[in-house]
Amino acid sequence: MQKEFVDFLIIGSGVAGLRAAIELAPYGNVLVVTKDRPAESSTEYAQGGIAVALSDEDEVGIHSEDTLRAGDGLCREEAVRILVEEGPERILELISWGAEFDKEGTKLDFTMEAAHSRKRILHAHGDSTGKELERVLLTKARSFASVKKYPFAFTEDLIIRDGVCNGAYVVMGSEIRALFAKSTVLATGGTGQVFLRTTNPGVATGDGIAIAFRAGAVIEDMEFIQFHPTVLFAPSAPQFLLSEAMRGEGATLRNIHKEPFMKSYHPDAELAPRDVVSRAIISQMVRTKSPHVYLDLTHMDPDFVKKRFPRIYATCLQYAVDITKELVPVSPAAHYVMGGIKTDMTGATSIEGLFAAGEVTCTGVHGANRLASNSLLEGLVFGARAGREAARYGIRRTERELYAGDERGRKDAGAKKRADDHLRGSSFKSEETRHLLRKTMWEKVGIIRCGQSLSEAQAQLNQWSFILSRSYRTRRELELKNLLTVAQLITEAAALREGSVGAHYRSDHSEKGEGWLNHIRFKKEGDGLQYVFAP
Repeated sequence: MQKEFVDFLIIGSGVAGLRAAIELAPYGNVLVVTKDRPAESSTEYAQGGIAVALSDEDEVGIHSEDTLRAGDGLCREEAVRILVEEGPERILELISWGAEFDKEGTKLDFTMEAAHSRKRILHAHGDSTGKELERVLLTKARSFASVKKYPFAFTEDLIIRDGVCNGAYVVMGSEIRALFAKSTVLATGGTGQVFLRTTNPGVATGDGIAIAFRAGAVIEDMEFIQFHPTVLFAPSAPQFLLSEAMRGEGATLRNIHKEPFMKSYHPDAELAPRDVVSRAIISQMVRTKSPHVYLDLTHMDPDFVKKRFPRIYATCLQYAVDITKELVPVSPAAHYVMGGIKTDMTGATSIEGLFAAGEVTCTGVHGANRLASNSLLEGLVFGARAGREAARYGIRRTERELYAGDERGRKDAGAKKRADDHLRGSSFKSEETRHLLRKTMWEKVGIIRCGQSLSEAQAQLNQWSFILSRSYRTRRELELKNLLTVAQLITEAAALREGSVGAHYRSDHSEKGEGWLNHIRFKKEGDGLQYVFAP
């Protein structure tokens, strides 16, 4: 096993990971590890925009109120305050680094999205905001000689000694490399690939949450999964997100009979919170026995639609749908996980030396349901905070104390070879299992859940528990192990919360239920897990 020492290790290269790298760069050598190319992350695919209180008609207090309302009582107010107060500074910083947000004349152009009470959504190149942020942050990170990247490097597990994180074991090609670091930052993004339908890219397999859980970190609020209401539904098309900004600009939802229906479900109609819109769509699909509903932009000015949503317009055209002239078939898909690795306001986890930022975390900023376009802002704000705290912690540590923890590297190599030999002779079909796992989660632990469906999911997931005790060397098999871990955490949390709050909806417990203001926290204990249900 090869060994390498760096001052700071960042796992993940989305908005949170890159912002942390930029913060750490002046304090030592920074290594950014990503299992794919550096730009492949959920950040790159974020269309709608980034929410920030910078317009003349807005205030941070109003942004805070909207965020708390969307979180349905389970936001941590301190986290929300930090998000909205530090957000403007992070955006102005991005602009100073070259970010090109869309403008109306000489002023920034702000738009409206669901559950916002003000126009506060900044966008870039119409519907490519995440791609623009990724470009600017990558360029800024590359300007530091102290920052280097390892693409196509899969993080298998963290290096833990005496409860302290000393780096991570990374699979690079056919070799395992021990990367020792004074501070480690997890910024691996979300878990969308655990569901059959998702807007997330293929890299979003819950790796950070899974490896942190195995290392002993506290995981919180995993039952809260946000499903995006409007995702392109066509047999040959990818599960391509149709931005909420489309409804913010006036697009309407219609059922298969072309009847508008959202006013029957919520006074804000198309601008209702995402969970309400998703359930309304599912209800219409069941009522009309159709696999989709329609998103209608045909009443809008075609030139405006093409200019405002150029990427969406071009992508839909590839699949024979002209959004300016035709109704667009859509249905919901898994989009964002509000839960994750529990951190404090500095990005510190329950494991010393391990920090985290972005979607992989649960800071409490989103509560039970994320306000649209707050995710990119969270990555910037808490990525910077995690970077600062990782720097403060790391500069106190020495290289010698890190290498002293390399006991696993010496004793595991033979065991891993034997495990791999065993797998080659087994009848285990990882791709088939992966598909069935995602199908189970979509059908049993999806937008609408109940005790029976969750019990059936638990039984099915338990049949695959042998996967967790095996060793793997390919990316797909390692991802499957992580997907199963995350699936079990989501399902267990959903079964424990016998009530409906935010994005978590139980058809057998439609009220919020007793103790609904508590959070569900998991921690690994032996081969199982322990949980607490507390404020």
